Amino acid sequence: MFAHIHGWVDDVQPDRAVLEAAGVGYEILCSTATLKTLDVGMEAKLYIHFHQVQDAVTLYGFATKEERAMFRRLIGVSRVGPKLALGMLSHLEVSDIAAAILTENAAALSRVPGLGKKTAARLLLELKEQVSEDVAPTGVFAGESKALDMRAEATAALVALGYDGVVAGRAVAETPDCPRVEDMITAALRSLAAKK
Repeated sequence: MFAHIHGWVDDVQPDRAVLEAAGVGYEILCSTATLKTLDVGMEAKLYIHFHQVQDAVTLYGFATKEERAMFRRLIGVSRVGPKLALGMLSHLEVSDIAAAILTENAAALSRVPGLGKKTAARLLLELKEQVSEDVAPTGVFAGESKALDMRAEATAALVALGYDGVVAGRAVAETPDCPRVEDMITAALRSLAAKK
């Protein structure tokens, strides 16, 4: 229903913000990472996830498309609701969550309050397949060297995770050669996280 809302920040609370657009104040739940980018009185654009349960409507807002994309992936996992997904994004960077999924690091996910070992294992199981599809060989670069092929696949995977193509390409280009595509993606994600 809403792709994004562009307006002025009217209020910022620990877990939400009010964005005024066209005379309407929208109360939007946000992660800590997104709230850190907002100040009262500033112009802002939040990417929206519209969530409705029976008669209750809630708007979730994100500073970047990649954060919203990760949120949607998380709530697609059984027994992971919007509250837990937002909590994960408040305690871990998008790149850290993606890296944990790729490396099957349940301990990293379990650091999030309210996220137990069973849920962390379920997240890895259900999202690993999605991320693996992102990095699956396409055959498009079959005539090029293996290293270039891997870099192309790694870049495509980062774009699928929501990163800008140019940013993803640079991060992968700065990454040393790795034996597996997954390792290259993980290294690139760590590089991107360090630059934030």
